[in-house]
Amino acid sequence: MHTTTQQWDHEMEQANTANFVLQSQLVGPIDGLGFLQKSILFAELSKLAYLDRADAGQLACQIGLPEVRYYDRGGAQAYVLGNIDDVVVVFRGTEPDEWNDVKANFDVTKAVAETVGWVHRGFKYEVDDLWPRLEQALVSNCRTLWFTGHSLGGAIATICAGRCKLSVIRSNPRALFTYGAPRVGNKRYVNYVKLEFYRWVNNNDIVPRVPPVWLGYRHSGQELYLGAKGQIRSVTGWQRSKDLMRGILGGLVQGRLDWISDHLLDEYIKHLRRALRESEAGRLRIKLPDPGLDQ
Repeated sequence: MHTTTQQWDHEMEQANTANFVLQSQLVGPIDGLGFLQKSILFAELSKLAYLDRADAGQLACQIGLPEVRYYDRGGAQAYVLGNIDDVVVVFRGTEPDEWNDVKANFDVTKAVAETVGWVHRGFKYEVDDLWPRLEQALVSNCRTLWFTGHSLGGAIATICAGRCKLSVIRSNPRALFTYGAPRVGNKRYVNYVKLEFYRWVNNNDIVPRVPPVWLGYRHSGQELYLGAKGQIRSVTGWQRSKDLMRGILGGLVQGRLDWISDHLLDEYIKHLRRALRESEAGRLRIKLPDPGLDQ
């Protein structure tokens, strides 16, 4: 399962600027965007994190984040992107040719957390490699600070955002947005630090279901669920059951594995862009987490 997920994540890395069509463009602070616009922005930045530094820098400038810093430590990678109003820390997801990534995904051993409870040891080791340099880079930051990431990058973003809030960094995280992120620790750990945290899950995406609950792992944050047809749905057991079967059957008809294809970041971006169009046309019927242009 982990190997297959890594292969799909690797397709993100193979993307290039030619087929990366941006929708987001900042003309002011990120907080001036509506919730769906923010969600699209952070999803596009999470995809950008799979690119090399030159392509990522070019796209970040197009979006309106011309300050680009790149950090690579022990295979864990992050971009710190900024402008006069905001700083966004975005973490790259799994790369199957990076041994540390492979170890992080397979290592479900529990490690004592730096706060309370316990955390996924593989994810913690990735953060331990990267965090000291990020903390040093952010220590004097006074701009609005955001964290985001897809898959393994979402797990690292979750842990780093918590560390940021408890650190000497002057600016607390404004919010954390993740896409297809796995569970990172037990209930005590994930609930210890209170963050504005939005966790997007696309129908049968397998990665948010691991590590399993029976090992004690839990999610935190507010889950935002995309149904079998990509629409934003209320999270209920009955709805999940229906979408599970619809997704599997639809995937078989199209010759794909739904729990793998639903993990692709391109799928998240496609569904979020459609939701924004529906919102702008007044057809979105679900309440979103914060007020703004999409309400």
